[in-house]
Amino acid sequence: MKYLLGIDFGGGASKATLIDTNGNIIADNTVEYPTLYPENGACEQNPKDWINALCENCKALLSKSGIDSGDILAVAIDSATHTSLVCDKNFKPLRNAIHWTDTRSRKQADKLREELGEEIFKKSFHKPDTIWTLPQLIWLKENEPDVFAETKYIFFEKDYVRYYITGVFCTDYIEAEGSMLFDCNKMEWDNELCKLCGITTDMLPPIVKPTDIIGKVTAEASKTTGLKADTPVICGTTDTVMEVFASGAVSKGDVTVKLATAGRICVITDKPYPDRHLVNYSHIADGLWYPGTATKSCAASYRWYRDTFGGEYKELDMGAAELPIGCDGLIFHPYLNGELTPYADPMLCGSFTGVRATHTKAHFTRAVLEGVAYSLLDSKLYLDCLNIPYNTVATAIGGGTKGKLWRQMIADALGIALKTTESSDSSFGSAMLAGIAVGVFKDAKDAVEKCVKEVDITYPNPENTEKYRKVFETYKKIHDVLAPIYSER
Repeated sequence: MKYLLGIDFGGGASKATLIDTNGNIIADNTVEYPTLYPENGACEQNPKDWINALCENCKALLSKSGIDSGDILAVAIDSATHTSLVCDKNFKPLRNAIHWTDTRSRKQADKLREELGEEIFKKSFHKPDTIWTLPQLIWLKENEPDVFAETKYIFFEKDYVRYYITGVFCTDYIEAEGSMLFDCNKMEWDNELCKLCGITTDMLPPIVKPTDIIGKVTAEASKTTGLKADTPVICGTTDTVMEVFASGAVSKGDVTVKLATAGRICVITDKPYPDRHLVNYSHIADGLWYPGTATKSCAASYRWYRDTFGGEYKELDMGAAELPIGCDGLIFHPYLNGELTPYADPMLCGSFTGVRATHTKAHFTRAVLEGVAYSLLDSKLYLDCLNIPYNTVATAIGGGTKGKLWRQMIADALGIALKTTESSDSSFGSAMLAGIAVGVFKDAKDAVEKCVKEVDITYPNPENTEKYRKVFETYKKIHDVLAPIYSER
């Protein structure tokens, strides 16, 4: 039997998934790593933590599965989109990676939007915001000039990890679409956009297809990972499209609801839908796109709550399940890193409102879960206004969907059915992608037919949907009152 390996690097952990050529999951493993907040608005990760997670994951997976590493046909890596890392002439990191949720580039993004917003939008399909690489590089140039002066190469997260095992510097066009340095009409790096932050296109990785075999595992990387030297390594791509792919969404009208570090509602279309409140990326299936909404703190809110106030997810869920919809008046806004859809406001802050002495820890837990549901509802209602057609049943993806309570909340709040598959992990999608690259699967649809297995479906309760909509009205009013206050901070 032969195997395919996919490795994901998400907001706080790396997950590796090994599948056989029939699409069966043989083993998986997860390694967490820290996200760093060195100052207000900052969000960074140490690239050494990525490499350590890679090596630990590979060794653990081989141990769990008991397979011979020589039977792995190919490896593919994905990661969170446009988390950038600047390196010197020797490809050595000059500082920690700037995570896409970092908001320190607000002034730079505002200036770009005011002065060149429309011109940038026409090329990148996005309006300047702190999440994009372009304003982040301007911030770096202005605030860390010595680091910027030494910068010779710019990596994105998965590309740096893949460079570690292959020594090949490149990226894919989907990743490039999220940088705001890329012309999405011409599908190439744009000189004018690069000039805005003081770089040249030769500092950016050459662009290839996600399914291109770009190199092989080096002898040195073989020693630290346990992977066999000369194993083919494909380019790979970003985590969200891999989750979309892993869920089986490869046809026009398919829709996914993502509960991961960030929250996304994506619709598969045959064209992009440029809009300042949507994120537009190409699909790995030829001719398709997956435009969608984006919230910054989805599962990240629940993880922050767990880490800050203590407890285990199972225990926390049990307490929250005992409480009524609306949490007896307690409301949480999950704007821990600002918000994208439908506000595009990096200054928004998270908040608990309506706190009473009668509220318990279970109330706060449920409020966090409901707050994310309202944030996604906010996004869905905006998406509906654009009249993009999509199916009546969505596929739930991301680690947050594993919680039955939260999944039911989301289905009720959105008023749509959510189906789940055996795995919607991006690492599973990357393993499938590796299979396409080496000819195990003919194309994306063939991979889905052979690998994706539906597990169950969660239907919304109409009575609960009505209750959530009433609380949502209050949720919106609170946002409208607090937003101007936060803008002054």
